[in-house]
Amino acid sequence: MSIGTVDRVLHNRGEVAEPTRMKILRIIEELDYQPNILASTLASKKSALFATLLPHPPDEDGYWNKPLLGINKRVFELRQYGVEVRPFSFSQFDPKDFDSAARKIIELKPGGVILAPFFLKEAKTFINQLKGYAIPFVFIDSEIKNAGQLSYIGQDSYQSGFLSGKLLDLLIQENATILVIHFAKEMDNQNHLILREKGFYDWYRQKNSNTPKIYTVEISKPDTEDWHSQILGEINKNNITGIFVTNSKAYLMASMLKKYGLTNISVIGHDFLNENVTFLNEGIIRFLICQHPEEQGYHALNILFRSVVQKRVVDKENYTSIDIVTKENAAYYKDFKQKV
Repeated sequence: MSIGTVDRVLHNRGEVAEPTRMKILRIIEELDYQPNILASTLASKKSALFATLLPHPPDEDGYWNKPLLGINKRVFELRQYGVEVRPFSFSQFDPKDFDSAARKIIELKPGGVILAPFFLKEAKTFINQLKGYAIPFVFIDSEIKNAGQLSYIGQDSYQSGFLSGKLLDLLIQENATILVIHFAKEMDNQNHLILREKGFYDWYRQKNSNTPKIYTVEISKPDTEDWHSQILGEINKNNITGIFVTNSKAYLMASMLKKYGLTNISVIGHDFLNENVTFLNEGIIRFLICQHPEEQGYHALNILFRSVVQKRVVDKENYTSIDIVTKENAAYYKDFKQKV
């Protein structure tokens, strides 16, 4: 029995006598043979072009640089397969910029897309276009339920907000007053921040006793100090003792509190940025909720590769850890823990 005959049976190619074919299939079943997907993928010499659509980071230490680091790490590991990634970005404060970048991706017709559905309305339009061209997409950082995504990589945003409420509750006194701060534009369009806020409110709703008053403030232009007077007014009028910042810009709130000598107010925010860690070490930010963005980028690309190139079935939801970082453990926290 030649190797060529076995290969024809395995791949259902060419003519093979029925007794011989049945004998080969029986041996395959007895040996529990599984094809070497990696070897066959490499032998096919197929390449894959993917695209990413993520918010543009304001500086080299910004949060949204980190998923790209993870993506580039996986690209390097898959270089023998000809995997290429074209990055596209958009302003976090301009839905039209999202639309513009999305159009460029549609023109490119990549084999798959890693997408942060930052603006809900614009993301849904883009998703419909991707589905129209049968381009698979993976959500990263936040998700839209049942949108046809190949997979989601990131935190459970609702549970992240719920945990934040529980933590802040440990820091404030009974009958306290709390501010929820969104540093974002068009909040109705910010899917993950809405879920975090909902989880936060739900923590206090389920307490049923000594529930604090909670006020939500949206700040659309955080890069100026115009919002300081608005927050100072809320603090003085409502005797605020705790603040929850729904995204990675907790350092802006901490800086303002430090400037006006209000460091007795407890702040909880998101993400392990250098600016946030500085105020964490100073004790103004009390907790950071972190989520390994590099790991998210790494595994998002890996899922596209496994599905598109290797034709494997992948998990629909891949929730990453919800980590609590404090002043005491910040020095030991690592951004990227690669799973074996």
